[in-house]
This record gives sequence, structure tokens and C-alpha cells, in this order.
Amino acid sequence: MRLDFFRGIAMFIILIAHIPSNWLTLWIPARFGFSDATEMFVFCSGMASAIAFGKVFREQGHMMGSVRVAFRVWQVYWAHIGLFFAVAAAMVVLNNLVPDGRDYVGQLNLYPFFNRPQENLVGLLTLTYVPNYFDVLPMYLVILAMMPFVIALVGFNRWVAAAVLIAIWLSASVFDLNFPAEPWSERQWFFNPLGWQLVFFTGFALMAGWIPAPPVDWRLFAVAVLIVLVSVPFAYFRVYNEVEWFLEWRREWRFLFTKTDFGILRYVHFLSLAYIAWCLVGPKGARILPSETGGLFARIWQVILNAILKVGQQSLVVFVSSMFLARLLGALFDQVGRSHFSMAWVNILGALIIIALAYGVGWIKSQPWKQRKSAHAAP
Repeated sequence: MRLDFFRGIAMFIILIAHIPSNWLTLWIPARFGFSDATEMFVFCSGMASAIAFGKVFREQGHMMGSVRVAFRVWQVYWAHIGLFFAVAAAMVVLNNLVPDGRDYVGQLNLYPFFNRPQENLVGLLTLTYVPNYFDVLPMYLVILAMMPFVIALVGFNRWVAAAVLIAIWLSASVFDLNFPAEPWSERQWFFNPLGWQLVFFTGFALMAGWIPAPPVDWRLFAVAVLIVLVSVPFAYFRVYNEVEWFLEWRREWRFLFTKTDFGILRYVHFLSLAYIAWCLVGPKGARILPSETGGLFARIWQVILNAILKVGQQSLVVFVSSMFLARLLGALFDQVGRSHFSMAWVNILGALIIIALAYGVGWIKSQPWKQRKSAHAAP
């Protein structure tokens, strides 16, 4: 339940963060610390992968586990390709519908694709052309593809596996090892999987039992809170833009919190937040559950909680759909304006759409046609 809960929260934050000129982005966790919802998504994906794939590796062997992972990589790959063409087509339609409005194709820098479709179509399919807006899923599928290798290393020696993963992360941070993002320049993937694998496999290792969960200790909790609080003036733009010393520090030490290669301060900040959240929700998420004697507020929270959990359970579908939906909601803002009222109802609309989508996909995955057949056959 805790995993679904925090994956669901991450999905709502990711939707908010990708709506253009959305004032709610001023209040997401990324504005107050080095890490953001991307770390939540990747870390929770690592934990979910340990549940989904770990059992196959344990019970059916490394070969079948690798085949299971390859199938997931295949799904994520085509989700990425489908998302690109869906968004690109939608941006063309919006440009045609609103010829005197914003240039939606240009907003996502898609003109290079349309100007050289033959070259970039091959680049898109080989992941050598990865526009910035579409770089999360390629990062994710590369990390997934690393999983059989890492599990084999752990079977040999856990310390060797940890050393290799740290070495791969250092190769991204120190030696700038990355993948090309477009054929005509030296730009690289914005999310470097060689760096981001560190947080993924941290979540995987915790869920798989490779490393023990930390104890619930008020001293550790105090240290984690201190790290989060100290990070605020270094990460919050309203502070560092006003205080020259913080701004100068950010310029000089940017490599410590770079998002592309997953700087070490992002890792420390995220682990601190994760520890705080883990302590606060209680054993097995007991403090998330509504009180049995809570009355109306408890019933309302139960409805909200069910929606969050459902979104978390369908995180890949919701993520892909929210990336598409965010561009449409941004275009909607352009038409209705960005007042306090419109900001509220458009964001609520987006949240309701992804909740409805999660419930719909969950219902389809339950194969209701089989249940109906069984029900009719019973008499």
C-alpha cells in the first residue's frame, strides 16, 4: 500500500509539473529541495520491479526472469514511441486549430523531426533521437535492461554488485558517459540512465532484501529533517535569486545536484525525504489509513486514498497518458487564461481524468468479460 500510495502521489506531481505555465509547479517538492517527483517515480519503480520480476528470477531461474524483463522493456519501448507520435500529432492539430496562437510544435522543439523525418524517424526508433520532453521512458527502459546483469552480479557477490553500480554512476558523473540525444549535435539524454540507475537499484535492493531497511530512530529522523531544511535555501529560487552567496554556490557546485547525471546531493536529499515519509506513515502504512471512528472526514479520506492507490497501481499507463494530457491542458490554459480560478479547475480536471483512466484500465485488466461468462455459467 505504501508503494502504491507514493507512486500515486508522484503521478499527480508529474502531471502538474508538465502542464506549461502552471502555477502549481511553484509548490511541488522540486522547488524546495534538490530531488523531485522523478526520484520518487524511479525509486518506487525499482521497488515495484523487485516485486514484479524478483519472484520470477527466484522461482523460474535467471533465463525466464530475463525474458520477463525483456517483455517489459518491449512494452516501455512502444509506449515511448506511441507517446511521441501521439503528442507530435496533437501539437500539429493544435497549431492548425489555433493558427494565431502559440506555436505548440515549436514549444517541444519538434521542427527538427518534421524538417528531416527520414533521418529522425530512424533516430527515434533507435533511441538516438530523444527530444527532452520524451526522455523519461528511454531512461527507464535502459535501467530495466540492466536488471538481469545486476541480479546476476548480486548472485555472485552483493558487494561487487554495489561497487559496479557505483562505478557506473561515477562514469556518468565524472566522465560524462551518456547516450546521444540527436544526430545533428552533441546533446545527450537529459535523464542519463547510467546515473539514475543508482536510485532505481536502491529501491530494488530495499524491496528485494539485499540491504536491510534502516531502523526507525528519532536521531536518524532528526538528521533527515535537518538535511531537508538546510537544502531549502540552496534549491528555492526565491531565496537563491535574492542572496548572491547561494546563487554563486549553485553556479560553482552545480555538478553536485545536476539532474542529468543524478548528482549526489539529489540522492542524499531524496533518501532523507524517503526516510521521513517512511517513518511518518507508520508500519505498513498504518497512519495512512482512515480512522474507523473518524466519521465524515474519514470517509472522504478513504475515497481520496482509494483514488491515489489506484493511480499508483497503474503508474505506467497514467504516466504516459499524463504526458499527453499535460500538453492539452496547457493549450486549454492558453484559451481560458491563467487566473486563480482557471488554474484550480484545470488542475482538478487533469487529476480527475487520470483517476478515471486508472480505474478504467484497472477494470479492463481485471478481464470483466471472463467474470461475466463465469457468472452466466454458474446457474
